[in-house]
Amino acid sequence: MSEAIRVLIADDHTLLRRGLAVVLDTEDDIEVVGEASDGAEAVVKAEELAPDVVILDVRMPDTDGLAACAAIKRSVPSAKVIMLTSSDEEADLYEAVKSGASGYLLKSVLPHTIPDALRAVQRGESQVTPSMAAKLLTGFAALARGAEAPPAPVPAAVPKLTDREMEVLKLVATGRNNREIAKELYITENTVKNHVRNILEKLQLHSRMEAVVYAVREKLLEIT
Repeated sequence: MSEAIRVLIADDHTLLRRGLAVVLDTEDDIEVVGEASDGAEAVVKAEELAPDVVILDVRMPDTDGLAACAAIKRSVPSAKVIMLTSSDEEADLYEAVKSGASGYLLKSVLPHTIPDALRAVQRGESQVTPSMAAKLLTGFAALARGAEAPPAPVPAAVPKLTDREMEVLKLVATGRNNREIAKELYITENTVKNHVRNILEKLQLHSRMEAVVYAVREKLLEIT
């Protein structure tokens, strides 16, 4: 049996934080290792506990979830971050992508879907509430048309992706997960994971979502 996914939960609403911890603790392959009531505490505990996944609310006192996400990705690069929030603002969504979040879920999602979201981001996939995913794709299209949109971090030089990496990136941009990409390209899921890892390393980015934003900005792919 593989090791449990170690999770840190940060939310300033105690009842929601505790309730989520109770839901996750019923899963055999998930372990809640800590809780935080604001962004600053989340950063400190992430550094202490080195969790696999951190769940952050966007709106929190002291340091908000977006700033905490960026700080955690700097200090604990291996940690995946899921934003779990009431905010459906596009600006927050884009800032989360830029900060390195692997997921953006609205608090309206059904509680039983969150464990699967944790497993997905731990596998290296992205998780976005469908209504927010639509906004991401709209933003990608705007970027492709040259419209103004929040910029993604840009390396000093545009790296060269292989033809296969470009194929994988295009499928990632359409929201397909690793299994779907593997089926589409007639390759294994492990091969897909390797391609995604290489893409992120070459682009010097943290998440699949961030890679797509960057690729559209640099006109490496087109989304209509």
